[in-house]
Amino acid sequence: MKKSLSFVFIIITSKLIAQPVTVKDSSNNWSTHLQLTVVSQNYSSFKAAYSGVNSLPDSAGVNAVSMTTTLYLGRKLWKGAAFYFNPEIAGGKGIGGAKGIAGFPNGETFRIGDPSPALYTARAYLQQMIALKGSTYINQEDDVNQVAVKIPASRIVISAGKFAISDFFDDNKYSHDPRTQFLNWSLMSNGGWDYPANTRGYTVGLVTELIKPTWALRLSAVQVPTMANGQELDDKIFKALSETIEVEKSYSINKRPGTVRLLAFHTVSQAPSYQAAIDSASIGNNTLLNVIDGTYEWKKYGGVKYGFGINANQDLSDNVGVFLRASWNDGKTATWAFTEIDNSISAGVNIIGTKWKRKDDNMGIAFVSNGISKDHQTFLKAGYNGFIIGDGNLNYGRESIAEVFYQAKLFDKYYLTGDYQFINNPAYNKDRGPVNVFSLRFHVML
Repeated sequence: MKKSLSFVFIIITSKLIAQPVTVKDSSNNWSTHLQLTVVSQNYSSFKAAYSGVNSLPDSAGVNAVSMTTTLYLGRKLWKGAAFYFNPEIAGGKGIGGAKGIAGFPNGETFRIGDPSPALYTARAYLQQMIALKGSTYINQEDDVNQVAVKIPASRIVISAGKFAISDFFDDNKYSHDPRTQFLNWSLMSNGGWDYPANTRGYTVGLVTELIKPTWALRLSAVQVPTMANGQELDDKIFKALSETIEVEKSYSINKRPGTVRLLAFHTVSQAPSYQAAIDSASIGNNTLLNVIDGTYEWKKYGGVKYGFGINANQDLSDNVGVFLRASWNDGKTATWAFTEIDNSISAGVNIIGTKWKRKDDNMGIAFVSNGISKDHQTFLKAGYNGFIIGDGNLNYGRESIAEVFYQAKLFDKYYLTGDYQFINNPAYNKDRGPVNVFSLRFHVML
């Protein structure tokens, strides 16, 4: 049944791609958009002193292709309210089965065992805007999950339902969307933020925003997976829940706009600590090892993980902008949802192609340095595995990544991107790599 539904969805979306998506409702109460993204990736062979269960194979990989198609539907309701619904289909796989690199090189793929296309609900949430006293009103244009309407410049926004937490938090003008910008996982959000999500990147919960013309405050409480990197979300919200807070401030330097965001998170889940797993394994009990690698749900709560992040972007000219991110988490409790990064710093630049008469093209260059805690190092050195990495041993070194891409507009709303990533010390291991990853990305947004 799943495959038949997927086939029907592909047929529908291909027909939509063949002609522009239009909103027939004359009152513009509907917002309808469609995206299709296909990523093809490969890598060259590299040196490896040894390999483990979660290692990236050291021989040149077979070409890995991923595909996502999303239909974005939005409907105005009563004053200030709208409902958004996004059916999505995803299929394909990442290089090495999306294992072996903490800062994985394809943000469009996930660690899912079955690469067959699957149709599912990505987002289904209600949003209510409440004007603050004395607020002026501004035009909100029709866009993805955004209906065309006048909105208060000073407002409270409440969103409840299913969504990606990154829809609201840790945004960045130049480094956030793997469909149009950098592909690497640790460049689409703060690497040290173990952001709450199921395997495909979505969660269920509540986000409240206080938005003013030059600053914003966001708070969220959302569900976490029942297992490490799990698909099912834990409905025992009084025992397992993730909370995030973010403060955003807009400013200008030499009349050029910029934004800085400060983020903090606190998550309670079934995740054990790395040290507890090591101690338990030393007396012959491997239960906690299986919990950490995502193969066992043990239904015991109390694991706490917390961390912080800073994120900024700044325009330097009409065509050039830069960004910076830095993040950290305590690194004692096992990674539960995103990827095995306990601290990260990244920076980069984006350049629009106006100078070479390609105003709709852009290119980006970025550098990332990812690290893990002492407890996490000891865990991997002992030969144990997380759900992303584990080489059977560890000669620790920071995982360093350089990425460069060029996105060219083919014709209206159709884009082709070439991307190269150099990854040194994959999975924090000096005894493996470096890895050279080459990508082609095709993207349509209607």
